[in-house]
Amino acid sequence: MMKLVGPLAERDRWEATQCSIAKAVDIVGTRSAILILREAFYGATRFDQFARRVGITDAVASARLKELTEAGVFTKVPYQEPGQRVRYEYLLTDMGRDLFPVVMSLMQWGNEHLQPDGPPLTVTDASRNPVRVGVVTDAQETLGPDDVEVRVTRRSS
Repeated sequence: MMKLVGPLAERDRWEATQCSIAKAVDIVGTRSAILILREAFYGATRFDQFARRVGITDAVASARLKELTEAGVFTKVPYQEPGQRVRYEYLLTDMGRDLFPVVMSLMQWGNEHLQPDGPPLTVTDASRNPVRVGVVTDAQETLGPDDVEVRVTRRSS
């Protein structure tokens, strides 16, 4: 397990207030939100693509896309087909694109633990080298939970 350092070491003396994980789950912690992100990374940008490909109702798609847009994960960009009313595309922002490793980690975990006959999709780079997600140091050393320490951030006044 990760090693809690300093005042965090005594777990019963502190609460996980302002937890970044809890804040992230508040935004992307539903099945439909994660699957909408999956589709965005696959190239979907239009409302009907998200609703159809995720298999959710228009009401759920609308609510989830609104939440994700308000949170800053997507931005709405107007478009108009000839003779049609103005509609909106949903494009990932930098904040949204930063969720790529999260979505890929879920795929990797599912491939390894939930697909007894092997993964349905293979993820590679352009040279067809397999791609993996992991926790790495700046020197590209892969770490496990036992290799990581967590400490309180010291903020300057």
